[in-house]
Amino acid sequence: MNIEDQPLEVQWEHLLGQLEDWVGKRPADLNGVLFLIGVQELGQGAKRFSKEQKQDLMHIGICKALSLSSYYSLEYTDKDGWPHYKLERALPPGDLLKQEALLKMHVIEYFKNL
Repeated sequence: MNIEDQPLEVQWEHLLGQLEDWVGKRPADLNGVLFLIGVQELGQGAKRFSKEQKQDLMHIGICKALSLSSYYSLEYTDKDGWPHYKLERALPPGDLLKQEALLKMHVIEYFKNL
């Protein structure tokens, strides 16, 4: 059975295991994975980031993941190389668990396309 045929949480755990193999540390949660996507999209490699930059990187991760379904689009990259996204359409309504599931599905898709 393919991993894609498994429930979302099984796919998520599989992804966390892959990320542990790739970066040497298992991300603690969705925010950790979004941070990794943000660092990847920034393209400046691993370095120390301020608390504010870490929050910005998680936002980049969210926008990039949700851009796979055209919720966001890349608007521009600033002079420092940081991408800026524009909301294209409203996210579907839902509670926190539904929003987290939507993000996890898009994050899994993001890593399939790397």
